[in-house]
Amino acid sequence: MTASLLETRDLIKTFGGVAAIDRVNFALAEGELRCLIGPNGAGKSTFFKILSGQLRPLSGRVLYRGRDITGAEPHAIARMGIGIKTQVPSVFEGLEVRENLRLAARRGRNKAAAASRVEALMERLGLQDLARRPVGHLAHGQRQWVELGLVLANDPDLVLLDEPTAGMTQDEVARTAELILEINRERAIIVVEHDMQFIRMIADRVTVLHRGAIFVEDTKDRIMADPRVRDIYLGKAAGAGSGGEASDHA
Repeated sequence: MTASLLETRDLIKTFGGVAAIDRVNFALAEGELRCLIGPNGAGKSTFFKILSGQLRPLSGRVLYRGRDITGAEPHAIARMGIGIKTQVPSVFEGLEVRENLRLAARRGRNKAAAASRVEALMERLGLQDLARRPVGHLAHGQRQWVELGLVLANDPDLVLLDEPTAGMTQDEVARTAELILEINRERAIIVVEHDMQFIRMIADRVTVLHRGAIFVEDTKDRIMADPRVRDIYLGKAAGAGSGGEASDHA
């Protein structure tokens, strides 16, 4: 049996005695794209923060290629080959797009190699025409793509994305879906998201969290057709006429 790229074992995280993550056992294969969904308070963001080193679990383990990385700092996790993109863009707004990417690409590369990497990233992300624009002057979606470039600059084998389309226009969401599918040709991705239309654009396998535990894991089509998932995730939103979308802050 092939070893998992990323795995959690009996992961538990509590806040004030309440379990936000309750014995979660999760496994991601090499090169896999997994979408993680769930209703408000399901534990999605808490789980993401544990994977990315922003939170330490009460108990349980996080393994990356068999190595225990539980509680490691985010910068240490990044050095292991895991790229992390949070909801809030971590960019230098006063610097140009090219300079932002250059700073990220210089880690472990000489000047010429970094410059080559930057040009390749700008072409891949469609940022060539914005190369000399300060990031602070860009539209929201463009800034998100710059940060995605920062994450990719160091060639991670796994990319963690927390609500990558939050605040985007429909056109920006569609473009982001294209980028994620293209990136997934070369590396594994975990996407934490609440936008069901976006999930339909990119998902293959989906993990549904509910009350801090894994409720079900299956293919996108089976998840979308599962009445239990509609009950816990889509029920209130559908009843309110929202098209089946909900937000999540846990």
